[in-house]
Amino acid sequence: MARDMLSLGASTRAVHSGERQRRLGDAVTVPVYQTSTYAFESTQQLIDFKEGRIDKGEYGRYGNPTVRKAEQKIAELDHAEDAVLWASGMCAMTSLLLTILQTGQHMIITADSYRRTQQFCSGMLRRFGIDVSVVPPGDPEAIEAAVCPNTRLILTESPTNPFLYVIDLEKLVEIAKRHRLRTVIDSTLAAPYNQNPLDFGIDLVMHSATKYLAGHNDLLAGVVVGKAGMIDALRESQGILGGITDPNSAYLLLRGLKSFALRMVQHNANGAALAAFLESHPKVRRVYYPGLKSHPSHAVAKAQMRGFGGLVSFELDATMAETGAFLDALELPYMAPSLGGVESLVEQPAIVSYYEMAPEERQKIGISDSLVRYAAGIEDTDDLLADIEQALKVLG
Repeated sequence: MARDMLSLGASTRAVHSGERQRRLGDAVTVPVYQTSTYAFESTQQLIDFKEGRIDKGEYGRYGNPTVRKAEQKIAELDHAEDAVLWASGMCAMTSLLLTILQTGQHMIITADSYRRTQQFCSGMLRRFGIDVSVVPPGDPEAIEAAVCPNTRLILTESPTNPFLYVIDLEKLVEIAKRHRLRTVIDSTLAAPYNQNPLDFGIDLVMHSATKYLAGHNDLLAGVVVGKAGMIDALRESQGILGGITDPNSAYLLLRGLKSFALRMVQHNANGAALAAFLESHPKVRRVYYPGLKSHPSHAVAKAQMRGFGGLVSFELDATMAETGAFLDALELPYMAPSLGGVESLVEQPAIVSYYEMAPEERQKIGISDSLVRYAAGIEDTDDLLADIEQALKVLG
């Protein structure tokens, strides 16, 4: 397109970014390139490819045209120079950490991060001789206090899961520059529509593309975006580690991204309405949503985010069994893990993610028996509110 894509609106970019090139048969949509390998016309063409004079496919683990278009679209949505897709969000995160950290180095991660990410950092990375410090979420001062001479990386989510703390990105970047550290943000819960951490100077941003980016609960994928040089290093690492996204998933991701901006408007509206309703209900002890003034991160979130997403966590004035009865009484959301899809999903973290943990251990990390995580989809707001209201009646 003649105009700079970044000057266009979010929905226009979601539809057209990375896709305006002419295709075989003048097809409007990007086709699925269902191939594992790519042919060369001659030995000379192969030599030209190896010496960097031409750009084409070689083998499926090193790239695919359908996958590449999805990467380009996400890169433009997140104001990045480039992006690399992985088989899942966890594959993206673990591969990133394995690529940029070495034995003897130290990293910092915030406590309220995705449980599997914490397990990988505190468990597997330590087996490789990489030290890990866990600090309170949304607290730049605690992060700086944890910096050591061998620290190389700061990793946090923003917002975090499940309590939705938001880190002050400007302060985080100041700390990182002062100590010459790399910064990685898992921005899955914000998505590029609500937040662009690269604009604040963050080095790399990871998304579970399974969530808001794909938006239909029908695929697994992860993506890392950033400057071209760092993405090139990750792409080279992917050729070794092998955690690629298949072309069919990339096609579904491209299709889902076309409605990304439209979906985010409704996710944001539903999340805000649910949070406000729940906070005013006598059977709800506490609501965690950065759009509420009662949330500790509200001021920071309001300053650096355009919207606050569809995920709402809240604690009921109830026992574990009563909380389960509330979930069972809900009629619209599916009881399932994940978030960011068109269908609303709801879960009780004490059972879904922390069931094997002793109650007192769960309490130490803030996971109460009555905690509920509600991932609002794009249903009509009034219908979701009415459903929650009727379900809360089981609590008496």
